[in-house]
Amino acid sequence: MARGPKKHLKRLNAPKKWMLDKLSGKFAPRPSAGPHKLRESMPLIVLIRNKLKYALTYNETKKVTMSRAIKVDGKVRTDMCFPTGFMDVVSIDKTGEYFRMLFDVKGRFLIHRIKKEESAYKLCNVKSVRTAAKGVPVITTHDGRTIRYPDPMIKLHDTVKVDIATNKAVDFIKFEPGNLAYITGGQNCGRIGIITHKEKHPGSFDIVHVKDSVGHSFATRLTNVFPDWKGQASLGVAPTRKGCPTQYRRRKGQENGRESKGDVIYRFFLVLSKTKKKKKKKMKGRFLIHRIKKEESAYKLCNVKSVRTAAKGV
Repeated sequence: MARGPKKHLKRLNAPKKWMLDKLSGKFAPRPSAGPHKLRESMPLIVLIRNKLKYALTYNETKKVTMSRAIKVDGKVRTDMCFPTGFMDVVSIDKTGEYFRMLFDVKGRFLIHRIKKEESAYKLCNVKSVRTAAKGVPVITTHDGRTIRYPDPMIKLHDTVKVDIATNKAVDFIKFEPGNLAYITGGQNCGRIGIITHKEKHPGSFDIVHVKDSVGHSFATRLTNVFPDWKGQASLGVAPTRKGCPTQYRRRKGQENGRESKGDVIYRFFLVLSKTKKKKKKKMKGRFLIHRIKKEESAYKLCNVKSVRTAAKGV
């Protein structure tokens, strides 16, 4: 029977959003205990070695972090397995680079490059509102922060804009219909849309309906919705591909009578090729994907396999 915390992580069991190849080793770096969960974070070693390519090996990454060159949310982190999660700001002062951890439309981690002015703040989702010792009101955010004496208007599931240097909430966004939201979990992770309405299910999960930029509506759990900003203006978020998958944008383009830039039509052919062996010759068939014009896609050639008379002499 195992005792104590687990210290290893098999590579095949690592989160798919890290985008690690499965043939480069048997194990993957396991994130340390920190402000984010294991399945919702990315360790610094994956960020530095696999994504930014600032190191080639484990030991090189360790030297980079031990040189106190990497900051996460304004604090130096020497642990190369420190977990970085959604909306975290990673700073490298020696190169003058600043990054924000986001999700792309497929739910994978997106390392978004930002300016120095944008690295001074981050958005945090409110996970609990309570009263601490001696009657001090506090809120707890998705990255483990505890903010004392917040605005009384801030409620559960709202989003606060936090000044990283002072750890104070300078602004907040209400969770209400009409506001822009980022989906941070579930099947629709990474998509961006406008909150339309919320369904309450006592004893189960509350459901939120969201409408993306091309008019496609989808539903997700309330805990997966991260309000981004008031109205349709975004703050601190880079909506890649307008926050919706490619197939929905193509469908919208076809409905408007225009062909999307990524639409390509192909026709399949079976090509026969001769393969020579010692004495026998065999015919080997391969499929050929042939690019055609849109006008040619309206018809196809078919071989007649039977001619017969059906019911009622047809």
